[in-house]
This record gives sequence, structure tokens and C-alpha cells, in this order.
Amino acid sequence: MSFALLEIAAFLLISLYLGIRARQGRKMNLEQWTVGGRGFGSLLVFLLMAGEIYTTFTFLGGSGWAYGKGGPTFYILCYGALAYIMSYWMLPAVWRYAKKNNLMSQSDFFVHKYNSPVLGLLVAVVGVIAMVPYLVLQLKGLGSIVSEVSYGSISPTVAVWIGVIVVTIYVMISGIHGSAWTAVLKDSMILLIVVFLGIYLPFHYYGGYQNMFSAIAQAKPGFLTLPAKGLSVSWFISTVVLTALGFYMWPHSFASSYAAKNERVFRKNAIVLPLYQLVLLFVFFAGFAAVLQIPKLANGDLSLLRLAKMTFAPWFVGLIGAAGILTALVPGSMLLMASSTIVAKNIYQVFAPSTSEEQVAKIARLLVPVVALVAVYFTFNSGAAIVVLLLAGYSLVTQIFPAFIFSLLKNNFVTKFGAFAGILAGVLTVTYITVTNSSVGSLFPALPQAVKDLNVGIVAMIVNLVVLAAVSLLTGGLASKSERDLGRFGTAK
Repeated sequence: MSFALLEIAAFLLISLYLGIRARQGRKMNLEQWTVGGRGFGSLLVFLLMAGEIYTTFTFLGGSGWAYGKGGPTFYILCYGALAYIMSYWMLPAVWRYAKKNNLMSQSDFFVHKYNSPVLGLLVAVVGVIAMVPYLVLQLKGLGSIVSEVSYGSISPTVAVWIGVIVVTIYVMISGIHGSAWTAVLKDSMILLIVVFLGIYLPFHYYGGYQNMFSAIAQAKPGFLTLPAKGLSVSWFISTVVLTALGFYMWPHSFASSYAAKNERVFRKNAIVLPLYQLVLLFVFFAGFAAVLQIPKLANGDLSLLRLAKMTFAPWFVGLIGAAGILTALVPGSMLLMASSTIVAKNIYQVFAPSTSEEQVAKIARLLVPVVALVAVYFTFNSGAAIVVLLLAGYSLVTQIFPAFIFSLLKNNFVTKFGAFAGILAGVLTVTYITVTNSSVGSLFPALPQAVKDLNVGIVAMIVNLVVLAAVSLLTGGLASKSERDLGRFGTAK
């Protein structure tokens, strides 16, 4: 037990060291802090993008859903691969436009594309609100991991505070460079640990994958398939579409594409990343292995760790925990940095336009602990499961996608008024359904079951598209010729 704690402490210190060391030899102006001076090669961009797969959502939430939900879990395998395929065409266009216009954040993209600081402000607010549950997800996962692998000697509360302090320090000092360096360590460890667990646990307890799934199917008929209601086929398809379209709409993912040194980086990565997604299967296998070995577990997110503690010596459990901690620190650092940059540059500077870039950089760094404290507050006051938290954030950020994808067209018919109205309508729809704890089925009980099971984020995006098109057609005459041409690459200001 003490050795497991030493391992956790060692990896936290190594992460802190790497995060701080990444600053060496660089003057941390806003461009270096947020987008790494636009000089990252294929490997670092790959690790930052791959970091979106291997977070605590995957490590705990993926195995937790395999344990508690069964068949519907496989939506997690699908959406990332689709997003990476889209990135082959989408991200080079974003990178070219960002480089030409010296953009630092996702909101900057919309400000320039639609010539509207107000639209940029709305995108900034939506992005920050959506990132809060995503950051909470990382912190909740961090607390659970440390508490479990320390065999209860460190409480989740203490673990969250320690993790927040570590990540806040190196984000303030090194920005995206710190995230990139720690991502190298994280992906190396998580790849080895996850593949090992996904192979060893099914063979150790069942003698192989076929035996494992046969035993589960016999003990829990229908568990490995999609149910007729609820998490049904229509839910599965709509959720995959929602999360695939929203994958790069997260502000930290969108802005991390600015860090590449050239657009070829994205095309190289788009070829490999869908294959890398297959490693998620091993996470699911670990969760499925726990179904019959640890029945009636109250919190399915702990299934992987509980089975690991039951199977391995404490020193190996410590390694698993260390890998899990890194899955929280790396995406957590990106979320903190993106949130702070957006608040400083796209919210504060809108109301104080005389603020210089140097002042924005200082404010962004000072906001890092503030954003961290907000996330800590919600971490201790939220009981939602890890996957539920992520899906709530996706429902919000995906409302940005229609205005974004239309902006890439050679002739964009969407006006800034239409883009604003569409995003606002989609976000309000998601907010209403979430706050009232409703669903499509409860709001419209007479609809067919397939429609009632649709993901609320997709329903909100349909509302978004209708409003976007209607308002754009009504306000098209108000737009100047230059505004209509903003969709042309390289022609916008």
C-alpha cells in the first residue's frame, strides 16, 4: 500500500517537473503559451489530439459503462474514428486560416470569419460553460483513482486538491508546452497499461474473450445488445453523430490545432488516429471482465480499479493509478489553459478593447487558478456519472458546429445574425431540457419510440439549423459584400 502511494507521488512529481521544464529556453508570450509558437510537429500534435481519447472519461467512464450499460458502450469506439476522418479535410483549413490571421483561440476564428466580436463572445461563453463539466469529469476521475489505488488512505477530496495544485502550477508557467511534454509520458504509460489489462483480465478470469462474452450473455441476457427503448439504436446513432461533430468543437481541441507547424501534420495524423482508437476496446474488455466478478457495484466507474485491486499486487495497482492520474492531468491542463485564454481574450478584452496582448497573456495566466477553483467547486457538488458529464458538455459545444462548417464553404450564406441566433437557440434548447430533467420522449410522448430516444443534443442542433437558416435568409440583405465573402479561405481579414 505504501509503495503504491510512493508511485503515485513519484509520477505527480515527474509530471510537475516535465510541465515546468517545458518552458526552458522560451519567452512565454501569448502565442507561445497558448499555441506553442505554431511549431509542433506530427508527434506532439498527435499526442495532444490523442489526449482527447485517453482521458479519465476513457479510463474510468469507458470501463464503467461497459460494466453498467453493456452494448451501448460501443458508441465511444465510433465517434472518435469518424472525427479523425473528418479532420483530414477540416483541420488543415482551420490551421491555414488561423495562421494567416494570427488566431489564438476558437472564438477568434468566429470573430474573424463572421466579422462579429459579439458572436465570438457567445462562442466563448458557450465554450467555457461546456468545458466546466469536462474539467469536473477529469477531477472526479482523479479523486476516484487516487482514493482507490491508495486503498482509502488518501480521500478523493485531498487527491483533487493535490492534482489541481500540480496542474495549475505547470499550466501557469509553461502553457501548452507543459501539456505536450506530459502527454508524452501519459500516452506511453496508458497504452501499455490499458492493453495489458484488456488482455490479461479476460483471460485470467474467463480463459478468453469468447468465454467472457458467453458467460455475460448467459448471466445477463440482452446486456451486450442495444435495448429497444432508451439507449436504443436511434440513441446510439444520434449520440455518435453528435459527439463526432462536436469532437473538435471543444475550445481546447480546436485551438490545439493552431499549434502545428504545417497542415501536413493533420493529414498524417488522420491516417493513424482512427487505428489508435481501437485501443479503446481493451478498456471495454477490462470493464466487461468485472461484470460477473464484482456484481452489484454501486459506482460502475470504479469497476476497472476494483478488479485490478482484486487481481494484482499493490505495486502494480500503483502503476495503474499513476497512468490513470496522467489521463486527468493532461486534458485537465488543456482545459484550464483554453478556458483562461478565452475568458481573457474573448470576454475580458471585448469589454476592454485597449488591453494589449501582453496584458491579455498575464490575465490569462492569473485566471488559471480561478478557473481551477470553479471546477473544484462543481467537482464537490456534482453527483453525475463520468459519461453523463461528458455528454452534457458535448450537447453544448456541438451547437457551434453548424456555424463553423458553413464558414468553411466557398460561398457562405450564413450571416453573423443567423450564426448567433442558431447557436443561442441550440444552447437554450439543451439548457431547458437539462434543467427540467426532460427528454424528447417526456416532452412529446406521442412520437415514435425511435424519435423519443434521440440524443437531446441532436434535437437541439436541428433547432439550431432551422433558426440559423431562417435568420440568415431574413438578414442576408443586411450583410455587406465583404461579410458574405468571409467564408473564402484567405480573403477574410
